[in-house]
Amino acid sequence: MFLTITTTHQPATDLGYLLHKHPGRAQAFDLSCGTAHVFYPEASSESCTAALLLDIDLIKLKRGPSASSFALASYVNDRPYAASSFTSVAIARVFSSALNGQCKDRPELVETQMPLTVRFSALPCRGGEGLLRGLFEPLGYAVEAKGSLLDAHFPEWGQSPYYEVELTATMPLKDVLAHLYVLVPVLDDEKHYYVGDEEIDKLMRRGEEWLRGHPLRDLVIERYLKHQRGLQQEALSRLVEEAEEAEVVAGEEVLEAERSLSQQRLQVVLQTLKQSGAERVLDLGCGEGRLLELLAAEGQFADITGMDVSTQALTRARRRLERLPRGERVEVFQGSLAYRDGRLTDYDAAALVEVIEHLDPPRLQACERAVFEFARGAGRLPRCGGGPAALRGRGRGGRHLLYAHGAAFFRRPGSGDGLAGSCAAGF
Repeated sequence: MFLTITTTHQPATDLGYLLHKHPGRAQAFDLSCGTAHVFYPEASSESCTAALLLDIDLIKLKRGPSASSFALASYVNDRPYAASSFTSVAIARVFSSALNGQCKDRPELVETQMPLTVRFSALPCRGGEGLLRGLFEPLGYAVEAKGSLLDAHFPEWGQSPYYEVELTATMPLKDVLAHLYVLVPVLDDEKHYYVGDEEIDKLMRRGEEWLRGHPLRDLVIERYLKHQRGLQQEALSRLVEEAEEAEVVAGEEVLEAERSLSQQRLQVVLQTLKQSGAERVLDLGCGEGRLLELLAAEGQFADITGMDVSTQALTRARRRLERLPRGERVEVFQGSLAYRDGRLTDYDAAALVEVIEHLDPPRLQACERAVFEFARGAGRLPRCGGGPAALRGRGRGGRHLLYAHGAAFFRRPGSGDGLAGSCAAGF
């Protein structure tokens, strides 16, 4: 299997930085299916071409299970010559840095729009040239395909499914590699390995941004997941759900930008927690995880937990945290501030941000007891409301209570002061 990637970006040898492969050296990489070779047929400032040659070892393939009833299927097949899911494996293994959008030496190149040309010596298109164009042209590629008969001596056998293909586009290299990673197995309509739930995660990771609006979205999902209906339905559900969440989050982010006061509150809470020296922090009523996101970026906080009554808000919080480099340090769970909860103990500090304004007086009293009486392990309890003023009180046992109050919380002026004072005196 032979694949080349060419650019005329100036200087063209920047391609070597992105692929993390030196243009002056030929390199080989062992794979489970054989050996992948990377070399540069040309490397100048005007034009640079990187070649991926995949040498399939049919003996290795024979050691694995075969679904074919043909006894010699492991030896007599197109795998050594045509692009397939083995190509995707090779791209992920050999060009992993470029595929993941990483370039240590020249990070500015990752998002650079580059003129790129991809050529396949033999690309199976099980669906014909029309499917090939239908998959790549909506993504911005110019497609050239050269097909042939299966056998010129027997024209009645029809057209060969293999095409010599050239794809041309101007876009970041990581996007091109992601498209190839997903769509080459789709065109082949086959995968050489077991397809399970983890394939959905791979598809979302490599295709979520562009697949959502693709006109052949359903076909891509069906073929990529090897026609397994249960996996298809789950993938479609995730894609639609994440699209809706993205629209909601985008709208909310615009609204949040207009309401900078909310961000100011979060920054006040963050600075208060940092100055307190707390390491184990609990965000009560964490919502979609905006404060958790800020806390996760700080190395001071070793244990970060969020609680909210809304399962939908927690789902969005998890999505937000999954995108963070340190998001795995954050745990979220469902719970209500109206009830005593043993999980709320043993934290250095807890925060209630834009929470108590949503509670009516009876539930507010229950919240006070749940947080200030039963959660005895919590030391400093920052509470931020709707304005910049702050009232500090000292409760029993030396615990500090902070309440920044404002008119957005309470209809009756001064009621915030009363709440902070009663908590400080009573607990």
